[in-house]
Amino acid sequence: MSFWDPRNVPPYPPARYAKDEPEVSAWLRRGDQPPDYDSMGLVKYHYLANQQQTGGDYGLYRVDISPQGGGPGPHFHRTMSEAFFVLSGTVRLYDGNNWRDGDQGDFLYVPPGGIHGFRNEADAPTSLLMLFAPGAPREAYFEGFAQLADLTDEERAEWFVNNDNYFL
Repeated sequence: MSFWDPRNVPPYPPARYAKDEPEVSAWLRRGDQPPDYDSMGLVKYHYLANQQQTGGDYGLYRVDISPQGGGPGPHFHRTMSEAFFVLSGTVRLYDGNNWRDGDQGDFLYVPPGGIHGFRNEADAPTSLLMLFAPGAPREAYFEGFAQLADLTDEERAEWFVNNDNYFL
């Protein structure tokens, strides 16, 4: 167990809300909403809080991967960190050194430049939260995979760079 020394707590960031009165601005997204994007029945994406909704602070997505649904191999991002929290099932998580089983409640943090990957190799579905910070337009990336076959090799390489994905 860890305890902070109250005399040595890091400072909070600068204030971002300057109005005198608080405002009613919270919003709720129900868990039973259908996915925002279904990738060929293998991966379902729920856009919980995207870049536009969070003012660029972060993007949060629930990703449901069908049995043997695969996932991306080792890659890294230059502009954002990525974090994974396993909600259910077992997902294979690559930490830059090894592929490891991530089970319900497990968490993987990847700083910018960190090599990582994830995939479902199990015979059961898996569900995880993916957090990108700062936020990026990942919806275009998720949905753009459907058109990759129509691109030339050069266009495909440019598409990955434009979406901050560098595969190894």
